[in-house]
Amino acid sequence: MIKMFQRATVKKNERALLLRNGSFDRVLRSGTYWLFAGTDQLRVETFALEQPAFTHGLAEYLMAQEPAVVAAEFVQVSLSETEVGLRSENGVLVEILPPGTRRLYWKGLVDVSVQVVDLQAGAELPAALVARLTQTQLRQRSVTGLAGVLQVQVPEGQCGLLTVDGKVERLLTAGTYAFWKYGRTVAVELVDLRLQAVEVSGQDIMTRDKVSLRLNLCATYRYTDVLRAFAQLQKPADHLYRELQFALRAAVGTRTLDELLENKTVIDDVVTAHMAAKLLPYGMQLESVGVKDIVLPGEMKTILTQVVQAQKQAEANVIRRREETAATRSLLNTAKVMEDNPVALRMKELETLERVAERIDKISVFGGLDQVLNGLVRMR
Repeated sequence: MIKMFQRATVKKNERALLLRNGSFDRVLRSGTYWLFAGTDQLRVETFALEQPAFTHGLAEYLMAQEPAVVAAEFVQVSLSETEVGLRSENGVLVEILPPGTRRLYWKGLVDVSVQVVDLQAGAELPAALVARLTQTQLRQRSVTGLAGVLQVQVPEGQCGLLTVDGKVERLLTAGTYAFWKYGRTVAVELVDLRLQAVEVSGQDIMTRDKVSLRLNLCATYRYTDVLRAFAQLQKPADHLYRELQFALRAAVGTRTLDELLENKTVIDDVVTAHMAAKLLPYGMQLESVGVKDIVLPGEMKTILTQVVQAQKQAEANVIRRREETAATRSLLNTAKVMEDNPVALRMKELETLERVAERIDKISVFGGLDQVLNGLVRMR
C-alpha cells in the first residue's frame, strides 16, 4: 500500500528543506506538516538555527534559481574579488569573509549582518575596526578569518617600516595597526629608534711593524633618518658592522705598535672620523666608539714585560744614585759648617754623647764632669 501522506515536525529553533525526489521543493518553518507524497519520494532535512551558516549543496542552486526563497529565508553574501565581508552575529564581529565568498545564512534566531569593505580603498584598516580585532582571543568567541589581516603593534621607542608589494610606503609610529593582505604583499619591519650597541669582536689585524693584534671594538649608534637608511641599504646594521671593520683596520694597519701603545685614543679618533663620513649619507649616526681589548701574542707579551722591567730597574738605579749623591753632599755641607763654627761642632758632639749615654747603664766620672768634656772636645 502506498503511503500518500508523510508527517514532518520542525522545531521552533529549526528550519527544514523539503526535497521531492531529491530536488528542492520548499522551506519548512517551525510546525507540524502532513506532506502529500503520492508516488514521489520525500525527504526532510532539518537545520538548527543556532548555526546560521547554510553549507548545503543546494546553496548555489537557491541563489541562482530561487531568489524569492533566498530573500525570505536567508541573508545572502556575494563578494567580488576586491571585497571583504565583516560578518557579525547579534552585533558582535565573528568572522572575516575573504574576497569571492558566496554564502547563505539562515534568518530567524541569530541576527546575521555582513559589512562589505572595498579593498581598493586602501590596505590599512580603520582604527575603529582595528580596536574590534585586538585581542579577540580573550573574548568568549574569537574572530575567524584573521589570516587575511596583518596585525602590527609598534612599541614605544620604535617605528614600523611599512612596505606594500616591496615598496616602502611610510613609517608607523607607536601604536596598533592592521592591514589587508588580500591582493597585496604587506610587511612591517620594526626599527629601534633608541641608542643601539654593536660589538666588533676578534679582529686580527697586523700593525705597520708586522705585529699581529687581536682587537675588540664596541660602538653605539642611532638612526637619524629611517626611510633613507632602508631605502639605500638592504640591512643597515650589517653595513655599519662592515664599515667599523674597515675603519679599525685603517687605524691599526697604518701605525706601529709603539704608536698605538703611546696614544691609546688614536684608534677611537680614527674610527670616529671614518664612520662620520660613511654613515651620514645613509641616515645613521655614530654616538660613541671605544676599543675594549687589545690582545698581544704570547711572545710579544714576554718581550714587553722584559722591556718594562728593564725600564723600571733603570729608573730605580737613577733614583738610588740621586739619593746617595744628595746624602754625600749633605754630609759635606755639614762638615764645612762645623769646621768654621766651633759652637756647632760642640753641639754635635754633645748630641752624639747623649745618644751614646742612652745605651750605657752606668758611667763613672773621675776628676769632675769638666775633665770628661774637655777630654772629649777641645775648644779652639
